[in-house]
Amino acid sequence: MAPTPDEVAFDVLKTALECGANVWNGADFYGTPEANSLHLVNRYFTKFPEDAKKVVLCIKSCFLMSGGGSFSIDCSAEGTRKSLDNANKILDGKKFIDIFGPARVDPKVPIETTIEALGELMREGKIGGIQLSEVKADTIRRASNVHKIEMVEAEVSLWATDIFSNGVAETCAELGIVVLGHTPLGGGMLAGNIQKIDDMPASNHHKHFPRFEGDNFQKNLQLVKELKKLAGQKGCSTAQLALSWIKSHNGKPGIPWIVPIAGARSGARIRENCDTVELSENELMAIKSILESFPVAGARYPERVSRLAEY
Repeated sequence: MAPTPDEVAFDVLKTALECGANVWNGADFYGTPEANSLHLVNRYFTKFPEDAKKVVLCIKSCFLMSGGGSFSIDCSAEGTRKSLDNANKILDGKKFIDIFGPARVDPKVPIETTIEALGELMREGKIGGIQLSEVKADTIRRASNVHKIEMVEAEVSLWATDIFSNGVAETCAELGIVVLGHTPLGGGMLAGNIQKIDDMPASNHHKHFPRFEGDNFQKNLQLVKELKKLAGQKGCSTAQLALSWIKSHNGKPGIPWIVPIAGARSGARIRENCDTVELSENELMAIKSILESFPVAGARYPERVSRLAEY
């Protein structure tokens, strides 16, 4: 698939800033080593240097990609520094990395070792803060004993509510850590526009995840249909309902501030996603009832990916 032309991508990024969506999430493995999200960020801030200070740039790294789609991870002190140096080389001074961290926990390296290395990089002025991704509550506490953690990236959506029951949300709230809610629209499913697997573009890797396979897809489609009905009654899109549900948790006792990070390919979609709708207690109860009546079928990740997620 051809990459999105810069004029289109730049319009999306400009619109995001206009709508107040200034937390940008990227990685050096979102794309190829020669053309990934860091290269796009470089080109954008080369053209619009005045926007650099308006953006909180969060970058994940430490993945080592190899042929055939296989990968490994290196979160040793040396590997972490090498990953950051590579990211900064690509950015070429166009944008400071505000938040940086490993895409997953390295099972070969104690989390304390990785955090100590990231803390040293902070002291050297090379990054502004530390983030973790797909970690359990105990890992967050162990990491926080070494250094302040600014952000934890976790999957949060109407069909990924794990953080509210496994201690992650509670721990982040207690420690003052912001949660970046990735995949808030369930790989596109919760936008309500997918009726069959062929509706998903070939570039959407989620179509190969368990929740989109076989009977799981049909079962999960029932959940989406019920949410779509509720959105229709509310007079909003299914995507707005899904994103607003996530944001409705903010400010509640025992809940961290959650920033949903939804992808978009047009300025119009950005505006729609940023248009939050207020959900009444009755509407929140209706959503809760739908989730209980139509439980999600299938694991979040394929086996080869899930082995690096802590839950």
